[in-house]
Amino acid sequence: MSNKSHMNPIKKMRHILSLSGGKDSTALALYMRDRIPQMEYVFCDTGEELQETYDYLERLEAHLGKPIERLNPERPFKHYLDIYRGVLPDPRTRWCTRMLKLKPFEKYVGNDPVSLYVGIRADEPKRTGYVSKKPNIKAYFPFIEDKIRYQDVMRILEDSGIGIPEYYKWRSRSGCYFCFFQQRREWVALLENHPDLFARAAAFEKTDPNSGKNFTWIQGESLRELSNPKRIEEIKREYTIKMNRKEKIKIDPDTPLMNVFDDHCSGNCKADHFL
Repeated sequence: MSNKSHMNPIKKMRHILSLSGGKDSTALALYMRDRIPQMEYVFCDTGEELQETYDYLERLEAHLGKPIERLNPERPFKHYLDIYRGVLPDPRTRWCTRMLKLKPFEKYVGNDPVSLYVGIRADEPKRTGYVSKKPNIKAYFPFIEDKIRYQDVMRILEDSGIGIPEYYKWRSRSGCYFCFFQQRREWVALLENHPDLFARAAAFEKTDPNSGKNFTWIQGESLRELSNPKRIEEIKREYTIKMNRKEKIKIDPDTPLMNVFDDHCSGNCKADHFL
């Protein structure tokens, strides 16, 4: 009797593109649509996303003609916040990305061999993703390989008719509404556009009764302090002065933050990809 029946079959390579709800990963999905017909599209839904993100993903599904698989964490953000004893995630720990995005993605992938396609552009040499250490996942960067830059991404989105997400009018990144990568100007914009979500984010902040240590989204300042009208005006004024000094041109305070940060941000200030 042949031993072939007892051998493990060779697993077929899976091609996966993880969407962030932002412009770059969306443009990559459109760019790769006809190049890899068997592509799987996934979105790691933290449960703490903006409604504009969900709306944008639905529009993208219509353009792709394929469903986008929603991957959800085993527990909500609040559960993990309790486990971490109220210590909010920050750029150094990023436990929210690890628990709400990376773990669900790795569970979805399992041990299958995977080619993962990441939307980091050719003009972002310092930008990195949050790396999965699973040996069966290999990352590919088509935009870097094909020298696709910011202008090319915008052209892909414009030509497709999908455009950019609505939140880019006041925000420079995709991700949770309480993303710790946000600048103070973006927190103000969250307050102005989604006061309910700003209040929810503020409710996660607290002071440890034993140590007296403050756990806030912004180092050295609580959202309650930031929401003071005088403080808001100060933040807007500082933002305008900073941009004026940097470029020696007048930048309107209402300029979409995506435009400002895409031109002036370097490297890792936008972290809407993980590998």
